[in-house]
Amino acid sequence: MNRDIKQLIKQLTLEEKAGLCSGADFWRTKSIERLDIPAVMVSDGPHGLRKQGEEADHLGLNSSVPATCFPTAAGMGASWNRDLIRKVGEALGEECQAENVAVLLGPGANIKRSPLCGRNFEYFSEDPYLSSEMAAHHIQGVQSQGVGTSLKHFAANNQEHRRMSVDSVIDERTLREIYLASFEGAVKQSQPWSVMCAYNKVNGEYASENETLLTRILRDEWGFEGFVVSDWGAVNERAKALQAGLELEMPSSAGIGDRKIVEAVKNGTLPEETLDRAVERLLRFVFKAVESKKEAVASDIAAHHALARQMASESMVLLKNDGVLPLRPSASIAIIGEFATNPRYQGGGSSHVNPTKLDDALKEIEYQLAPDGTVKYAQGCRIESDEIDGAMIEEAVQIAAEAEVAVIFAGLPDRYESEGYDRTHLSLPANHLALIEAVAAKQPNVVVVLSNGSPVVMPWIGKVKAVLEGYLGGQAFGGAVADLLFGAANPSGKLAETFPAKLSDNPSFLFFPGEGDRAEYREGVFVGYRYYDTKGIEPLFPFGHGLSYTQFEYLNMELDRTSMTDQDPLKVRVTLKNVGDRAGKEVVQLYVRDLESSVVRPLQELKGFEKIELQPGEAGTVEFVLDKRAFAYYNVDLADWHVESGEFEIRVGTSSRQIALTQNVYVKSSVTVYPVPITRNTLIGDLLQIPQAEAIAKEMAAISGFESMMGDNIEMALAMIKYLPLRGLVAFGQGKYTEEILDKDIQKLNEIFSTLQ
Repeated sequence: MNRDIKQLIKQLTLEEKAGLCSGADFWRTKSIERLDIPAVMVSDGPHGLRKQGEEADHLGLNSSVPATCFPTAAGMGASWNRDLIRKVGEALGEECQAENVAVLLGPGANIKRSPLCGRNFEYFSEDPYLSSEMAAHHIQGVQSQGVGTSLKHFAANNQEHRRMSVDSVIDERTLREIYLASFEGAVKQSQPWSVMCAYNKVNGEYASENETLLTRILRDEWGFEGFVVSDWGAVNERAKALQAGLELEMPSSAGIGDRKIVEAVKNGTLPEETLDRAVERLLRFVFKAVESKKEAVASDIAAHHALARQMASESMVLLKNDGVLPLRPSASIAIIGEFATNPRYQGGGSSHVNPTKLDDALKEIEYQLAPDGTVKYAQGCRIESDEIDGAMIEEAVQIAAEAEVAVIFAGLPDRYESEGYDRTHLSLPANHLALIEAVAAKQPNVVVVLSNGSPVVMPWIGKVKAVLEGYLGGQAFGGAVADLLFGAANPSGKLAETFPAKLSDNPSFLFFPGEGDRAEYREGVFVGYRYYDTKGIEPLFPFGHGLSYTQFEYLNMELDRTSMTDQDPLKVRVTLKNVGDRAGKEVVQLYVRDLESSVVRPLQELKGFEKIELQPGEAGTVEFVLDKRAFAYYNVDLADWHVESGEFEIRVGTSSRQIALTQNVYVKSSVTVYPVPITRNTLIGDLLQIPQAEAIAKEMAAISGFESMMGDNIEMALAMIKYLPLRGLVAFGQGKYTEEILDKDIQKLNEIFSTLQ
């Protein structure tokens, strides 16, 4: 459909242009029949298509068409598998094409600031690099099928409590390094068709009206080419939002927002060219969607279920294994817990998918038994209640005592975590805790399989032999669990978030969810492992942790240089070997540590990862390329990413706490930060660090006689002069160094620095 969009805009009335900037209903854009402008449909995601009928709602209270339910982002993030999540995206795009859906609303790239956020199951990680990489490949997969995505929720939407009014108060460095970086990589790599703004305010301004976010950063800095859509009901003042860069208001505002746009154009507060630019972006999207439509698409539901099973398998994390796993197919096994037959496989709210099929874990386990293997089942407790039922626990203990091993399915029921509200604690329900304790008291070989969207504490961890974190594993959860329990698949998931030993260990604990409508991010850049590792706090399970049924040995790390500038790429090669007796996949994690910094930085930060599959005895090599950003922090004064000259340590390992290999590289900065302008309050120590100013600073100190006042105590003299403002030379100079001399020296220094900028 080759349309001259600029010419088309000239044919639109003001009212029609304003009308195109809001939805026709809950899920469709407006059409204009006289100009052959069609309506297109968007639909919720992101781990499965949630296309609803005409009687639609946003939170999933009404039924949707059957679609493949993949694991939620919390699980997919734990796969650390770029290629696999891209394949999931392709399947989602194919199902959208079959249902005539133009845009799938997702993925979610918000950072897991606190484990209490009720919507954490929809987000990938506490780390912005991992989050952006997973989001980027999800987007690439969906959009390869001619279906758009809507990267959400931009930005700093990290809690559900008061989510439509809360103000996320964040310093600029933290915002750039953590919360925006999670979106930045996805936008630059994958160009989502749209970005969805968040409900909340960011530093006092609604995200829907934040021109700094929606235009200056998203478009001007990152080069975003698509359109911005509101989260459903997120628009505060329509004309102001349009001016800021929000093109499409959803859902329909019944004409209210349209009239506000028309009025603003007529009274001159909104330039019509701003409206025209928004309409142009929307029409490009509409015609792109029409041109990308594929006719007679039929989804391969069986193949997609198999893919969901593979993703679920790689999403699950073996947290602990004292030799009880994998199970023998000939074993006598007690299966305990309602989640084994009535699984919790996805989260609540707008992402709720109607699955095409739903595996039953108990049946899937029975399928993998040998003829001489046995399974007995007991419910153990009710998931719709926290009440402890003594009779149900007694039945579970009895079958567990008679078996060789007991597998307990436990976790968080739907009511514990959902869109719309946050959690208040990290505990499992009381009846789940009582069940685990009672069974473990009678059966030494206990395996706990968890179904939850975010971390839980485990006071029982020392009483069980194995823990498999299943997350919310999608419709193939049951089959994937069976594969992992019996070793048909080898666990390869790694935690994309830290599991704290207790809630109060979390860095945001004192500040989450804030007071009233103000949430202050006082922990700064120290989110997740950045805090635990730097502070030396032992978590329950660290970021990046995950066990396997085989073992990997890290043999060697090679850097292609040991000295470089920040404009050079650094190539890193890591060789490892599968020294076990099973094929398996390992996630090689690369962290960078700044060994000496003038600003506060985390101990280390993830800057690369690769997942590699190796056969028993096989060695393999993974390669990383680190650019400037891998070594940089965001310098607010420069308004840019900055690398300080110095030594950096390249660290490679199996988690943030298990570093196998390290090697140093010297990086020379291409930008020198000068303390300009020089004033009477500039510190002498700052000048002594700069070659062009060092000689003058020493001469100033010598004239004042400051050093001679310290006598033989050279160390005291050096320490005091380092933090002495220039005006102090006058005070201590006893007439030798005057205000007139100081003024001339300051002028001379500023002239020198002006030539260096």
